[in-house]
Amino acid sequence: MNIKTEITKLHYKKDPSGFFFNMLKFCSVFYGIGSGFKNFLYDKNILHATKVSAKVISVGNLTTGGVGKTPVVNAITNYLIENGHKVGIISRGYGGKLSNKNVNVISDGERIFADATMAGDEPYWHAINSSAVVITCKDRVRAAKFAVEKFGVTHIILDDGFQHRKIFRDLDLVLADSEKWFGNECLLPAGPLREGKEAFNRIGKLVVVSKNSDHTKAEKLVKIMSKKMKLPTALCKTEPDVTYNLLSGGILLKGQKVTTLCAIGQPEQFINFVKKDYEVVNSRIFDDHHAYVTEDFGGLGDLPIVTTEKDAVKLKEFCIKNIYALKLKVSLDVKGLLGE
Repeated sequence: MNIKTEITKLHYKKDPSGFFFNMLKFCSVFYGIGSGFKNFLYDKNILHATKVSAKVISVGNLTTGGVGKTPVVNAITNYLIENGHKVGIISRGYGGKLSNKNVNVISDGERIFADATMAGDEPYWHAINSSAVVITCKDRVRAAKFAVEKFGVTHIILDDGFQHRKIFRDLDLVLADSEKWFGNECLLPAGPLREGKEAFNRIGKLVVVSKNSDHTKAEKLVKIMSKKMKLPTALCKTEPDVTYNLLSGGILLKGQKVTTLCAIGQPEQFINFVKKDYEVVNSRIFDDHHAYVTEDFGGLGDLPIVTTEKDAVKLKEFCIKNIYALKLKVSLDVKGLLGE
């Protein structure tokens, strides 16, 4: 039994119960005390966030992984760059081999200095999909100051920065999955929530991410959060675009039998996307940020293998001819989101 997988199942189960869940819920009490106390210190100005000489936009979430931050960060980044701003993306660099105790420049906007294995899959993906400065470091303040001083960055985007309160931000964007929402609404480790209800007071704008071809549910959630919760809320539509070969770039024709392969936070939604255009015969799922090795591909057969673009940056180096990446298209009013 994979403990992490079993815990994730409980996180999104409607009415979880049993000894294991009760044990996790007991642990959640102590997690909540720690998280709540930290927020109390910042809310009462006992601890202070550090300002840097750039506009800071945090893109985060209240739950653990798989909400859809990566394409949203990319959409905001490219919008700002197109409007003449110098953008820096700062990530913790989770899963990368580079020590995040250091300030690691993954890209200066023109050149890329580390691959996905060293940088981590998400920072590397940002480096190849934008002309932003991409930096990894667990000390976001230090990284942001470096980006401003070294590269003249005018806008900082904190990738997964909502809980990182040491740096002042001009706008806190929080994403929520329209399908998973807040799971069983319990704090970690019993549920997916990183913080309690006090976190809602810090949200600048909530972004409901719809990962379904039918966006009715997401649209209803936007109205509920806007009117009943009085929380500025936007809708981000995420849909499948094309499926392309990692080596040749050729497009995979729809209707074929395929195998899915991924290591992401919410694999079910990715697989459902693939099922819209292909017949999924087999699926191989690894934990989020998994470091692939050759043995991972054993027994997958000769069918086309469809993966995510996040996984693709790590899989390309294996030079396997039948691996394809599903590209997603994002529909988001970035201008309205940023209030410009």
